[in-house]
Amino acid sequence: MEDPVDEALKLIQSKPEGVLQSELWKELGVDSRKCSRIVKKLEESELIDRIEFKKEGIKTYLLKARQMPVNPSDLLAGDELIPCICCELECVVEECHPLMDWMYQLAIVQNTEEPV
Repeated sequence: MEDPVDEALKLIQSKPEGVLQSELWKELGVDSRKCSRIVKKLEESELIDRIEFKKEGIKTYLLKARQMPVNPSDLLAGDELIPCICCELECVVEECHPLMDWMYQLAIVQNTEEPV
């Protein structure tokens, strides 16, 4: 069974427009008190923003996931930077030869780094 905090974070991240806290607990299938504790953990971990919001005259909170910085090592395959960074071509990802070459290089690097 998935951790309720992880489940809540995934749900919030899946909705870029945000999720109302008054609806989150219903979607998670938990009571409002438990939802408040989950939201507090996410907010203290700086994974979400909690914005005061009025819906039909009732105060609630809009929960939005924070954008996390990209780990620079995720853009590298060995010493090669992902080609999309400076690419000006409009292409179909599945047909992009420079990207496919980079992905093959990434697979090779990952397979050679794993212990035998």
